[in-house]
Amino acid sequence: MYGFGPSTGRLLIKTSRIGLGRKAGHDLTIEATRWSGKAVVVADDPGKSSVTVEVETGSLIVREGAGGLKPLADADRAQIKRTLEGEALLHASRHPAIVFRSTGITGTLQSFEITGDLTIKGRTHPATVHGGSDGNGMVCGRGTVTQSTWGIKPYTAFLGTLKLADEVRIEYAVTELERLPDPDG
Repeated sequence: MYGFGPSTGRLLIKTSRIGLGRKAGHDLTIEATRWSGKAVVVADDPGKSSVTVEVETGSLIVREGAGGLKPLADADRAQIKRTLEGEALLHASRHPAIVFRSTGITGTLQSFEITGDLTIKGRTHPATVHGGSDGNGMVCGRGTVTQSTWGIKPYTAFLGTLKLADEVRIEYAVTELERLPDPDG
């Protein structure tokens, strides 16, 4: 079994804007700063492999804001964090973790697809992640999450003329898998 997390990788959430007022807002890059993953890798039979990832909901930090009428200030980043953690979006005080558990893995180490159950705000729905390895230990990939599927209403402002798109992109890159001690001794 292998472990991974912020010391060996990055987990990013990328948003985009829609609506008439989209030029006023920012496309955000949000990073999960506290998360962990475990993987069982069976190279010759990927179907026997598994992955679990848990993200602390309160660990999401705005790293970048592209576009917009003005640069993203520290006060804006703090307000976005409060909004993310609030009841209307992730309700972090009630739902402190986002969890993904694989239910199936297909492909090869170089190119794979992981299907699984993603739990956000206490709601669990299927999700798919695509990825691959470069053969030198780097594993990276992406997936798309439709917020409304998990009961999250995408953020809006300016009387609804500025909206975040319902779909957000999840990107991950793990530079090293750390071998974990065998739980059976």
